[in-house]
Amino acid sequence: MVDIRTDLAIEAREMYSERQRREIPGVEVDIDRDEDITVTRVKVTEDVGAKIIGKPKGNYVTIEVPKLRENDKDLQEDVCRALATEITKIVKLNDQSVILVVGLGNWNITPDALGPRVVDHLMVTRHIKEYVPEQIDEGVRSVCAVAPGVLGITGIETSEIIRGIVDRVKPDVVIAIDALASRKMERVSTTIQISDTGINPGSGVGNNRKELSRESLGVPVVAIGVPTVVDAATMANDTIDLVIDSLIEQSPKDGQFYNLLKSMSKDEKYSLISGVLSPYIGNLMVTPKEIDRLIQDISKVIANGLNIALHPSIEMDDIDRYIH
Repeated sequence: MVDIRTDLAIEAREMYSERQRREIPGVEVDIDRDEDITVTRVKVTEDVGAKIIGKPKGNYVTIEVPKLRENDKDLQEDVCRALATEITKIVKLNDQSVILVVGLGNWNITPDALGPRVVDHLMVTRHIKEYVPEQIDEGVRSVCAVAPGVLGITGIETSEIIRGIVDRVKPDVVIAIDALASRKMERVSTTIQISDTGINPGSGVGNNRKELSRESLGVPVVAIGVPTVVDAATMANDTIDLVIDSLIEQSPKDGQFYNLLKSMSKDEKYSLISGVLSPYIGNLMVTPKEIDRLIQDISKVIANGLNIALHPSIEMDDIDRYIH
């Protein structure tokens, strides 16, 4: 099987289903749909499912909002609340819980700046709870945050920085935010994945760093990510499929030739395209031209979803009072 780059469990499941025409053994799927938001919950329960899907056993929740790029404020608030609901199902907290939010990524590169941007909009309250607790409302939990940068900037592995902070702060849970890679352009900045299995920073773009997980940090790690890039060969592969379908429709007399192309598996087409592109452009990742605005919008959506989920007494209108 060709290793098509994606960080999304839902896409790993889709690729298997497309090839095998059946569901993955050891993987449970539950889907909720409404007019604008689709929530897919993938639960990997057995080792065989984990091996096939290429993800550790655990829960993966995907929130898909095709219209999220349209800058609709009402829809963004709906997504914030949907995200908060799913986070509270995965992250078990009480009033005394301490939460560490980690914004992964390189703030100098826009498609990789999601994590640091989320931290910018987050309600951080640990210092208030510790030094002036009388000035904080009931139902506001202790939240601290850090954007540790990347190895190329700091010279230190991100996992080493986070491990040192965890040892000092002793949080009950770490929530890591990172930019992801998708295999479909339509999922860029319109899809949010939540998982309780930790994260390997940079895995989607072939730049694996040491994992952040319960095993490496000693506390539960929840990962929240949004795809911001697509592998160029993957996008070309999907584009060719659409072109072939269109040609078959427009030129029935040449259908035999086009059907021959269509009969090639996705793996075969991906290998062919990747082999042609690699000598010229290497491992190219593609992002939309409006990525600056998309990152700005989606980072606020994730931050406010976290703010609502982590502080049970907080409403959307209260958030600005705590963000400086």
